[in-house]
Amino acid sequence: QVLLVESGGRLVQAGGSLRLSCAASGRTFSGYAMGWFRQAPGKEFEFVAAHAGGGEETAYADSVKGRFTISSDSYKNMVYLQMNSLKPEDTAVYYCAAEGSRKYRSASYYSTKDKYDYWGRGTQVTVSS
Repeated sequence: QVLLVESGGRLVQAGGSLRLSCAASGRTFSGYAMGWFRQAPGKEFEFVAAHAGGGEETAYADSVKGRFTISSDSYKNMVYLQMNSLKPEDTAVYYCAAEGSRKYRSASYYSTKDKYDYWGRGTQVTVSS
């Protein structure tokens, strides 16, 4: 059984930092695209960041560009989201996602949820003003 489990979400003050982690099990995702999405109460599901498989190419939503960084550790089967300069509007449940079969596309291709086959259950990030 393939599982993605997010962790690291918590309450933080505006301007602070958090690092979210996503642990994958059940198969390797080394060389596969992985991404982060989020959903705030009453708002649409939103792309945050993606890491294209097989390389270092990344893509970010405009709202987080320059503040968030996605990275991965293929040996540990992990993907991370470093979030700096957090704002109250970053408050959301953050979800990790992974593609099931390699498509070898650019990172920007992975900015929609239909590109992913596996999803975690999310971790809550709350940013207080």
